[in-house]
Amino acid sequence: MKKMVITRNIEPHHREQIQALIPEWELFAGKDKHIWQDHVKDAEIIAGWKNGLEEYCLTPESKLKWLQTWSAGVNSLPLDELNARNIFLTSANGVHAYPISETIFGLMLALTRKIHTYVKNQQQKTWHHAHMGLEMHEKTIGIIGVGTIGNETAKIAKAFGMRVLGVRHSGKPADYVDEMFTPDQLDQLLPICDYVVVTLPLTKETYQLFGAGQFKLMKSSAFFINIGRGEIVVEADLIQALMEGTIAGAGLDVFETEPLSPDSPFWEMENVIVTPHTSGATEHYNQRVIENILIPNLKAYLSGEVPPINLVNFSKGY
Repeated sequence: MKKMVITRNIEPHHREQIQALIPEWELFAGKDKHIWQDHVKDAEIIAGWKNGLEEYCLTPESKLKWLQTWSAGVNSLPLDELNARNIFLTSANGVHAYPISETIFGLMLALTRKIHTYVKNQQQKTWHHAHMGLEMHEKTIGIIGVGTIGNETAKIAKAFGMRVLGVRHSGKPADYVDEMFTPDQLDQLLPICDYVVVTLPLTKETYQLFGAGQFKLMKSSAFFINIGRGEIVVEADLIQALMEGTIAGAGLDVFETEPLSPDSPFWEMENVIVTPHTSGATEHYNQRVIENILIPNLKAYLSGEVPPINLVNFSKGY
């Protein structure tokens, strides 16, 4: 009997939907590894990668043919081994568009209108203007990585009357983006942006893409937002840029090392907002993964097709 493992707690109605598609399969679902640990080596399909699964799934005895991740990023997975075994890999790319774009604008608005400063003042019962005077309307935003998250961010930016510049590998136009650049044109885009938003995946090409040189190209009044991956940025260079006023401030959801060390200067900086890699958190996360990605992919797989939604290109790393 074929087996499918889902390493997440799912709602009963979702379990019923999935089981109805594979009535003759055994389905094991739950966050507690004891539910599926004895079966994962025999699973043809696994949804939700967990550290340590490679000792069960990447052995000669493993029956794994398709892995559906519960995350958009796949850089932490053993991509070379999965590729070598011809295992289909599909990601959860797309489920984050609403929550992450909301976080991006939450950070932009907070930094622009000094909301984070006023929260601190409130805690200290301090009535102070905090030299607040900036506004976002009609400013220029540069979105570095125009995928589903970047495109939703561009859409919201248009509600603020912003000029939207984008960077994507193909350079192809996208809705709500006024002008598109390619990665080799990044240095041309940075000097004209009031906000630089990084929504890139971590790959060999994006590793430490932002360093001292890029921050020096930015306006001294510009804000830097990173919700991609911490390793895309040379953290020491960003800290120096913030301390010296090379850029105005930063909203950071991701870091080189997580959790962020208590010794990190980011915690104490007045021009920085730190969030603990939670920009993608949403009440609708599981629903979107299951209904928009997993079930359509499962239907295709059962029909003998390659899972079409978010199929990872191993050569690109996303």
